[in-house]
Parts: sequence; structure tokens; C-alpha cells
Amino acid sequence: MSPTPSVLDRTAQFGSASHLVCRECGAQYDIGPSHVCEMCFGPLEIAYDESLQRLVTRKTIEAGPQTMWRYAGLLPAAPVVDTEVGMTRLVRVDNLARELGMKSLWVKDDSGNPTHSFKDRVVAVAANAARALGFDVLSCASTGNLANAVAAAAASAGLKSVVFIPHDLEAGKVVTTAVYGGTLVAVEGSYDDVNRLCAEVAGELPWAFVNVNVRPFYAEGSKTVGYEIAEQLGWRLPEQVVIPIASGSLLTKVDKAWREMAKLGLVEATPYKVFGAQSTGCSPVSAAFRAGHDVVQPVRPSGIAKSLAIGNPADGPYALDVVRRTGGAIEDVSDEEVVEGIRLLARTTGIFGETAGGVTVATLRKLIATGQLDPEAETVILNTGDGLKTLDAVEAVARPTATIPATLEAFRAAGLDR
Repeated sequence: MSPTPSVLDRTAQFGSASHLVCRECGAQYDIGPSHVCEMCFGPLEIAYDESLQRLVTRKTIEAGPQTMWRYAGLLPAAPVVDTEVGMTRLVRVDNLARELGMKSLWVKDDSGNPTHSFKDRVVAVAANAARALGFDVLSCASTGNLANAVAAAAASAGLKSVVFIPHDLEAGKVVTTAVYGGTLVAVEGSYDDVNRLCAEVAGELPWAFVNVNVRPFYAEGSKTVGYEIAEQLGWRLPEQVVIPIASGSLLTKVDKAWREMAKLGLVEATPYKVFGAQSTGCSPVSAAFRAGHDVVQPVRPSGIAKSLAIGNPADGPYALDVVRRTGGAIEDVSDEEVVEGIRLLARTTGIFGETAGGVTVATLRKLIATGQLDPEAETVILNTGDGLKTLDAVEAVARPTATIPATLEAFRAAGLDR
């Protein structure tokens, strides 16, 4: 191992992170661009210096910027480049709650981030860590939202970006990645094929792949969703949360955030249940949960929810652990239900979510109908991206009410005055 930097130097670069630890065997490693354990090949994650984390209080957080970096003392990177990510709105949605027969429902709406998805959070941490680690190229494999976030963050930080996407990605996500001027590579095959290629390239070139060699840093950015929900609720935890599952990392990190906050005394350690949402076209974690398995069997993705189309989810087993430990459940919904979920969210809240948001709303409805989620308990659902990114999912059903000549008579004849 290389010499460990001083605590002060390390904190200036990597916040309160102290080392990397294997999630399987517990082996420890110095902070660096590594994501796989040399002993058992398990995934690595960030471990923290608790004495530094305990310097973080409600007061210090509230005095911080109106971005996710108000929680910098709980993250593994320092905000050298702050693209003003996070502190997105938490919306009480009484109309949707009434329609579903629920008592108290909130939407954490991450479509308000700079590139309109929660991926800006994880990339903000990864980009700053990559700079601290000496990289000048930021790269990733992506189903779309991450591609947008990496290209934008690299442009802001003065880094080069090389982004790999499946060749059949939604046109909107291709345009909103290419516009930032980096290198965009469309790969024939699914996301899992793209990810395998990136793993090979990462072994050959000195690039920071946010979801490969700097994944331990990247993944921690998702904790800020959990931190914000708790703070925005008045420093308390909800009773239930429904989270879409792609790799499964977001779900596990929201849980990690709430456990950290309870341990540090930022919130009371009240019980909560975590629920996962998948599209039936790519539902390996839901299938494993339903079958009572601990191992997730990879699948070939299909369906309209392409932002969740990861057939071999890296954090799937850990998502299963969280859901089972908290007493939640995981369900999946059809493409038709996803479209209805998007429309229901828009019609009752004024929030236009992408397909992942439709998956979450439709799954919420299914969980209530099957008696797995308590409609009387306070619940938060996550909208992780903007519906403008996936217009093709709803264009067939989101059409003009009527097309008429430009006359008052035609307006009345169409019954539009009633």
C-alpha cells in the first residue's frame, strides 16, 4: 500500500473518508481509484472517520450552501467544483394521496438538478474525487441520465469526457449528452454490454470511470437524497419510502444515509420501510425478492424504462438486504402501467417524471393494492428524472384534446366551452 496521507491533507481532498473497505470480507485499502477487493473480488465502498463526521451538526448543515455540499462533512470529496447540485424540492402531494387512498405522501423531485436527474449528485462527488486523484478524463457507461451528468460536469470542471451509451438510447438523452462537446460513443448492445466494454477500457487507460474505478466515491453521492429528505421533513425520517431500482445503489445509499444520521444524532432512529420499484421488462431484483433468493439472476432488458434497464445490477443483492431488513417489498410494473404512472403523477401533482418516475408511481399503486404498503403511514416516493427526457414514452397518449378551425363556432361545437 502507498503511504497514507495526513488527516488534514486527506480531508481537504476526500472529506471525512478514511479508507476503502470490502463489503464482503471487510478487507481495508487506502483511498484510491479502486472498486474491487483484491482478496475476495467483492465491491469496495467508502469508510469514514467518525470523529470527523461527528463535527457535522444540524447547525453546521443549515449554515451551509443550498446545495448537496451542505453535507460535505459526510461525503468522500471536497467541493472544489460546485455545480449547485441538490436541495431539490420535497413536495407534499395531497391530490395524488387522495387518488391512491393515502394519508400522507411526498415526492422528492430530483428533476430540478442541473441536468434534470439525480445522477448529478453522484457525478458531483465522482468529479471532485477524480480531480483529487489526478485524473483529467471523466468517463462512464450510461443508460442516459448519467451520460448527461458526466458530460456536463466534465465541461464545468474543465475535464475531458468520454461517455459510452447503448446504441438505441432515447434521442433526447443522446442530444443532451452530445451538446456538451465531449466524446460520445454509441455501443451496439445493451447497457450491460456497454458496461463490460468500459471495464475493459478502464483496465487499459488512465481515465476516471465514475461507475468503475471511482465507483466507491460516485455511489456515496446518492446519500444526499436521504439527507435532504430527512432535513426537509424537519429532521425526521418518513415511515416508508419507494425508490426505483436500476443498479440498486440509490436504494442502498438512502438507507445508509438515514442510518448515518441516526448514529450521529442528526435524527431520531425511528423505524422505516424501504420499497423497491422495477419495470417488468428489466426486473431481476424484483424477481429475486419474490422468489426469496439472495442472488440476482441477470436478465436481458426490454421495455420503455431504459433508465432502469440494467440487467445485471451491481448492488442488487445489497438492495435485497435493505428491503428485507426494513420489512419492505419490491414489485415490478408493465410498460402500460409505467405510462399510466407518468400521467397520474403529472395530472395530480404538476410533476412530469421520466419513465423511472412512472415506474415508481405505478409500483406505489400496486404495493397499496396488494396490501404490502400501509396507506396510513407517511410515505416518500422518488422522482429521479425529468419527463422531457423520455417524451417518446407518452407521445401516443399525450395529444391535443381537439383540433379545430380558428372560429368561436368550432370551439363551441367541439364542446370545449363546457
